[in-house]
Amino acid sequence: MDKKQPNPVGRPRSEEARDAVLNAVDDLLVEIGYAAMTMKNIAERAGVSRQTVYRWWSTKGQILFEACAIDAKDELTISPSGDLRTDVSNYLEALVVFLTASPAGLAYRALIGEAQHSAEIADLLKTADLLGDSARAVVAGHKVGSSRDQAADLAITRLVAPVFYWILSGRDPAALSTKRLAREFLAALS
Repeated sequence: MDKKQPNPVGRPRSEEARDAVLNAVDDLLVEIGYAAMTMKNIAERAGVSRQTVYRWWSTKGQILFEACAIDAKDELTISPSGDLRTDVSNYLEALVVFLTASPAGLAYRALIGEAQHSAEIADLLKTADLLGDSARAVVAGHKVGSSRDQAADLAITRLVAPVFYWILSGRDPAALSTKRLAREFLAALS
């Protein structure tokens, strides 16, 4: 006989609600954009009360940033091949896809745009370097830019910046050669 378990109360349901909010903000960004998104329609889409949303976040930017950070960690993690050029090229390919085709990348681009006139969003983006940290993880095993000193930060910037600038300035991502960019990055380090 299969006994039906009672629904759990407390934290487990709260985590379900939290996940629903993180998914809702991604969906709304794609459907209506950042400017039209409100805490009210995030709560409605997630099927939770606004009080539940405000339990974890005080702004839609905070929700979007957290959802973006979680997805970026997954989408920008590559399997190491043991060859730095291959790893850098694979990372750059993942970065192009993230910035052009991923809802998380769309979220990141929206936050970058909003940060240009919102000190709150600019400060939020300073709390975690999504692209820099993912790039550091790629080159860390090869002792290139894996620390947090100024030289390492410049090396990581040299890796990420060409793709980032290309995409954010509206250029055709198909015109990028990640293999060439990887080759140029490694040559600049030599």
